[in-house]
Amino acid sequence: MKRFLVLAVAVTALVAQAQGFPGSKPIVVVVPFAAGGPTDLVARDLTLAMRKSLPGANFVIENVNGAGGTIGAGKVAKASPDGHTLLIWHIGMASTPSLYRKLAFNPLVDFDFLGVVNEVPMTLIGKPQLPVNNYHDFENYIRANRGKLNMAHAGLGSASHLCGLMWQSAINAREAMNTLPFGGTAPAMTALVNGQVDVMCDQTTNTAVQIETGRVKAFAVTTSERLNHPTFLKNYPSLKEMGLNGFNLTIWHGVYAPKGTPAAVLKQLNEALKLALKDPDFIRKQEALGAVVVTDSRIEPAGHKAFVASEIAKLKPLIEAAGKFAD
Repeated sequence: MKRFLVLAVAVTALVAQAQGFPGSKPIVVVVPFAAGGPTDLVARDLTLAMRKSLPGANFVIENVNGAGGTIGAGKVAKASPDGHTLLIWHIGMASTPSLYRKLAFNPLVDFDFLGVVNEVPMTLIGKPQLPVNNYHDFENYIRANRGKLNMAHAGLGSASHLCGLMWQSAINAREAMNTLPFGGTAPAMTALVNGQVDVMCDQTTNTAVQIETGRVKAFAVTTSERLNHPTFLKNYPSLKEMGLNGFNLTIWHGVYAPKGTPAAVLKQLNEALKLALKDPDFIRKQEALGAVVVTDSRIEPAGHKAFVASEIAKLKPLIEAAGKFAD
């Protein structure tokens, strides 16, 4: 009887908590990278749209940078499961289990899944001073200067790191360039624009404006087809078009809560997410950056989790072939 009463009190408390969500307590959205990077941009636009269907909700972005996103993700995995701490992360949720021999969390065990937000193509770009202007000359230039050029990325396990590894492996030029990690995509881009590094592979959410304004040179997109973009991005060839058959890399972002978050709270958050993905302002902002807002089964928690599981399985042999790991 006593156990029953304790259980009843606990259930009542959870129901009351869900009904009062979000209340006056802020919802902290952890972005596991530096401010100003592509994931940070997506998070800020998304929470602005989600706020419209969660009256009174106060979203706070917290940038927890380091270790390719795993520090921020680990923090959310250990946070109180009350819906007031969320994580937005990209394909790193699926790549880090293969990149890191030791992780402080299990992607498929330690989180509740809320939905996939978007898919973002990657672009191969170079500093403006590079003496080449098309993809084939670019690849030949990399080979001719093997070991002399630097390729920037946002840290081990980041999207830019993963793309660089996979591309060098695909052209049979592993470790053709020295890879330089930065504390996020924004500082890596700054170094590229300033000519301090030579090459980078990053999401269109971070590169579109730089390409359009001529601050970097673009050579190709990492999708199997050219981008169906209303302006400049459609002018760049796909890597498949350039002879890399089967190369198709897009970076997706998903939203997560700590495992054990009340079902009613998860439902509220998922409904707010789905409404945000239909918000014309959010869609317009994503399209301007070359991103595609997700509308399929991955916007549901079950579809999101199944997708991450499939991505973990897909990326494992590709990452192992590239041969770069961390302890």
